[in-house]
Amino acid sequence: MPVDIYWRIAMEGDAPALRLGDITRGGFGPYRPGALAPGANDGYGPLDYMAEVARATERAGFVGGLMPSFPETDDPWAAAASLTGETSAYRFMIAFQPGFLHPVQAARMSASLQAATGGRVVYNIISGGGGPQQLWWGDRVDHDDRYARTSEFLDVLKGVWNGPYDHDGRFYTVAGGALPPDLRGQPFPEIYFSGSSPAAIAAAGRHADYYLSWLEPFDALAEKFAQVRAHSDTPPKFAVRVDVLARETEDEAWEEIRRGWARASDRASGGTESVGWKRGRSFTEGAGSSYRDLEVQPNVWGGFDRLRPGPLFGLVGDYHQVAERLDELIRLGVDAFILAGVPHLEEARRVGRHVLPLLKGKLS
Repeated sequence: MPVDIYWRIAMEGDAPALRLGDITRGGFGPYRPGALAPGANDGYGPLDYMAEVARATERAGFVGGLMPSFPETDDPWAAAASLTGETSAYRFMIAFQPGFLHPVQAARMSASLQAATGGRVVYNIISGGGGPQQLWWGDRVDHDDRYARTSEFLDVLKGVWNGPYDHDGRFYTVAGGALPPDLRGQPFPEIYFSGSSPAAIAAAGRHADYYLSWLEPFDALAEKFAQVRAHSDTPPKFAVRVDVLARETEDEAWEEIRRGWARASDRASGGTESVGWKRGRSFTEGAGSSYRDLEVQPNVWGGFDRLRPGPLFGLVGDYHQVAERLDELIRLGVDAFILAGVPHLEEARRVGRHVLPLLKGKLS
């Protein structure tokens, strides 16, 4: 079965190297000397950097890009619409929290984008990590109820897509909901569904085309996939979000980590309710203070969150080792990847040139 490989587009800004940390390109950070964007009124803005990453990753062999959604990013719907003309077949995986859109509006927006792009929209459904960031959005709905809302949202969205559709539920009411005639018949976007809690896994079992997990130790990931299958009448495919630090030699890759470790910070949870983050941190509890103590199995390193915000685990090694680990994941049942590296532009080119050609799994 073909494996889809996406690349993450750093909408929040990008550092010149994982070991350095300070954002000097893309995003809405303050201007610094040497920054690529925002620049000193040079007309090269965050969207220009995102476009450069999208064009580079399409040329490098990735099928599309993840457009993440945080308080400090552009809106991914608007950004994706702005970038479609920069690529030809590239898919845009739009991350969004269903609670902040009405499903009828989401159906119309999605169908419009599908019509305009020839069906290049993919959903990354997220239901929120809770804590202060959830309150930033004005959302006080409890963790498990957010997944109940997500599930009902997707029921209504699909119903309206194939409407007319009536619904009177806990969160939404729709009477005769349907798309305008000219937007009907568009392909429904594939759904990548994120979440590690029991509530998330149950909702994913109902709705996901792809169940999306952060990278974890491989045996833990296999157990999680088994739980999702157990909650699914029709098991979804599986996708993994993986940070990659690949170099010509393994020593060179670990040297990058070693140099970054000098400025590493043990990020607190920030009050997040994220089960995925807490679960990831549990795999390195009791580890020593050396950066190599966080290597839980060959080339699988659990310290990426100490060098930049986001998932804990990623792959570190030479090009062949990283490709071998990705092939191991494919044999474990992974059908798609969202890869990432810092800086996202140069690392996409490096991974596309040196790692993807080594994969034995069949790529799309």
